[in-house]
Amino acid sequence: MKFKDYYEILGVPRSATQDDVKRAYRKLARKYHPDVSKDPDAETRFKELGEAYAVLKDPEKRAAYDQMGSQWKTGQDFQPPPGWDAGFEFSGGEFGAGAGADHSDFFEALFGRQARAGQRAHMHAQGLDHHAKVLIDLADAYRGAQRSISLRMPGLDAQGRGTMQERKLDVSIPKGVRAGQHLRLAGQGGPGLGEGAAGDLYLEIAFKPHPQFRADGRDVYLDLPLAPWEAALGASITAPTPEGPVQLTIPPGSAAGRQLRMKGRGIPGSPPGDLYVVLTIALPPADSEGAREAYRAMAKAFDFNPRTQLEG
Repeated sequence: MKFKDYYEILGVPRSATQDDVKRAYRKLARKYHPDVSKDPDAETRFKELGEAYAVLKDPEKRAAYDQMGSQWKTGQDFQPPPGWDAGFEFSGGEFGAGAGADHSDFFEALFGRQARAGQRAHMHAQGLDHHAKVLIDLADAYRGAQRSISLRMPGLDAQGRGTMQERKLDVSIPKGVRAGQHLRLAGQGGPGLGEGAAGDLYLEIAFKPHPQFRADGRDVYLDLPLAPWEAALGASITAPTPEGPVQLTIPPGSAAGRQLRMKGRGIPGSPPGDLYVVLTIALPPADSEGAREAYRAMAKAFDFNPRTQLEG
């Protein structure tokens, strides 16, 4: 997927006001409208302009786009950084350039989730529902926690330039929460009109990257390095888990990639998930003459060719 510089497409600086963006779009849209322009790429250019305008005319989408910074250029390979939109609050109005709009993969990668959430929230007559992604520690899912979170909500200043408002909320993280689950905070969304009730705030849960563990639903995975002799002969070793270290028996003849299941030690629930220990083989470094001699002795002791299955 290629990065799209929406400011470059519309020919405006990042400091452009909303009026500047609107004027630039109208000028270029007239120039490249397929019914008017003789340019062979007019239709493609017209779609690019519409997509750029759909982002930059909307304070929420523009703020989310600007949040990634300007380190990418048009045409560079791009993937949204993990958790790039965490802590960013957006309302539940129409989030695209119109229902059924034909947007690029780049647009969908950034705004697809918000667009779908917005379409659901638009059905409510009360104040608009708001949505945000929050990152929590895996340990919070095991034990539950009380956390103070900061959310950023975009808007416009008196000059029509984007501005960011921040608010803090105390949130109860329930034990057993999963990545992708939504927590509803009643009345914390957009204000209602007149006597209308306020909308709700929906927090989508995601886990912060962990140096040892990764979650898939309620199941949790750990890559556990073994010395070659521990894998070959078996061993009793201490292995970390999110709830503390445990003694783990390694069966003799274990190969790299083998999974050992620890039932019920995943994220709590009904039923709880499991913890899977994925075995890897770590080779001692041949960084001394004694170590190199030990490897040479192994080569003589074993009639072993690891590439047998690749031959013939």
